[in-house]
Amino acid sequence: MEYDLSVDLAGVKLDNPIIPASGTFGFGEEFKEFYDINILGAISFKGTTKDSRYGNETPRISECACGMLNSVGLQNPGIDKVVEEVLPKMRTFYHKPIIANISGFSVEEYQYCCEKIDKENQVEIIEVNISCPNIKHGGMSFGTSPESAAMITAAVKSVTRKPVFIKLSPNVTDIVSIAKACEDAGADGISLINTLLGMRINIKTQKPMLANTMGGISGPAIFPLAVRMVYQVSHAVKIPIMGMGGVSSTHDVLEMLMAGATAVQVGAANLVNPYVCRDIIQNLPDEMEKLGILSLRDLKI
Repeated sequence: MEYDLSVDLAGVKLDNPIIPASGTFGFGEEFKEFYDINILGAISFKGTTKDSRYGNETPRISECACGMLNSVGLQNPGIDKVVEEVLPKMRTFYHKPIIANISGFSVEEYQYCCEKIDKENQVEIIEVNISCPNIKHGGMSFGTSPESAAMITAAVKSVTRKPVFIKLSPNVTDIVSIAKACEDAGADGISLINTLLGMRINIKTQKPMLANTMGGISGPAIFPLAVRMVYQVSHAVKIPIMGMGGVSSTHDVLEMLMAGATAVQVGAANLVNPYVCRDIIQNLPDEMEKLGILSLRDLKI
């Protein structure tokens, strides 16, 4: 039996919907030592800013029940080095679609990075992380209001031609209104969810586990929240969704697709099992057979 795993992301065709999430797969180089990463549908590479960033002080990661906390602080080599060195090297071993994850701390920085990466033939989709603090307005995340989310979306779309997906923070009261605002401002797709804000304390030292005090929760603990938000947003917008948040199995992927996602990103699970994306892809046809479907596009409920 021939099973169709392909999906379409705003005109970009993927052989399958499985994408390692930004920040959990680097630029793919470490993982290519484990398996042929060209089995993947696409890769969302490490969040990139205008200037290189050292990131936050250590410890940056702490385990918690059913997941982990991280406060890496967007450590990355900067957009110029990514364009001049990283992308050409990446293309020597990875030949499928690349999603450029872009972060910033001002409208101008988002525009600069997106305009620069938009000119690169190696990149098929731009994913804009609007969970970053707006340093000009008290540090509040760009993604916490429909107005600021729409502002970033419109600014980025004014300088790009490639499909733009806006990555939303779940640390909001109404994620649907924010997603709709991004769609109205011209977004080609939505990515959700990013990590939830959390904290842990070491009772022996009586200090926070993370040097930055708080960090983002990822892993299976947030999966039901992610499914709920994907479902809500998918029924409110007409643009495609990349669903993510605690995905760690083939069943999770199918659930995300049923909730309305077109593609699914796998994040923290890569740090637990470096083969997880490969295994999910290999298991999809068997699960499709059990469900009696020939195409993943038949799954939305």
